[in-house]
Amino acid sequence: MITPLSWLERVPTYKDQQAELQEKDLATYGFLGYPLLQSADILLYRPRYVPVGEDQVAHVEVTREVARRFNNIFGREASFEEKSEKAVGELGARNSKLYRELRRKFQETGDTASLEKAQALVQSNTRITVADRERLLGYLEGSSVSILPEPQALLTPTPKLPGVDGRKMSKSYGNTIGLREDPDSVTRKLKTMQTDPARVRRTDPGDPDKCPVWSLHEVYSDESTRTWAAAGCRSAGIGCLECKKPLIDRIVAEATTMRQRAAEYENNPELVRAILTEGSEKAREAARETLDEVRYAMHLRGD
Repeated sequence: MITPLSWLERVPTYKDQQAELQEKDLATYGFLGYPLLQSADILLYRPRYVPVGEDQVAHVEVTREVARRFNNIFGREASFEEKSEKAVGELGARNSKLYRELRRKFQETGDTASLEKAQALVQSNTRITVADRERLLGYLEGSSVSILPEPQALLTPTPKLPGVDGRKMSKSYGNTIGLREDPDSVTRKLKTMQTDPARVRRTDPGDPDKCPVWSLHEVYSDESTRTWAAAGCRSAGIGCLECKKPLIDRIVAEATTMRQRAAEYENNPELVRAILTEGSEKAREAARETLDEVRYAMHLRGD
């Protein structure tokens, strides 16, 4: 209810998939609102980091904006300044003085370095309560308390994998390689996977940076294999199928290991149900705490 429509319309994946999947009707609320459902799933558990692929960073940024907007609208409490000033005193004489100096510097000049130092000072202090910590963090920037923390995107060294057609890997595009896919299927897909379009003939040199297969080498191959593949591509010393061979072996081996690990769970549905039940209870408890605080901030509870 507090999210502007324009925030969702500018999400890159919304525009990209409308262009890529023109045969489907994507002019629906469900498709437009999907990133906001992701935001709700994230904020419900108030994480510090969210592990995502590069193409999902924009969704995390929307989540941060939603959290910031919610905190600004609802993150106010009676006697906020009075309680915050009292919390400053709980930091100890030296830290209280430093906190006030850093807060003044940030609020008067917008010095972000002072803001970061003050935030670190509050986060590292073990003498204050969680409630006072949130008050002090909010007091640095204004007069509100942070109910929904703003999460950060957590990326791996290779944050985006290409699909077998060169586009980003997505089930919507039908260009994926499954974690437990059959070896013959993996081999067939990789053998026909797109490569550098400049290599029309076997004797044409290529550029690994323009080849989707190279992105998979960066994830699966060791240094010596990558050096061999890059040199062979640029010099036309090896063909594309030859370049793919060690990659096929590594991915097939990984998928085989995944299938073997999964067999235990496929053959023991009760174990799966027990794991899901235990995880659901932990998630439900964390979600309940968040919703209690959200309802209280929105005056939807009487206590």
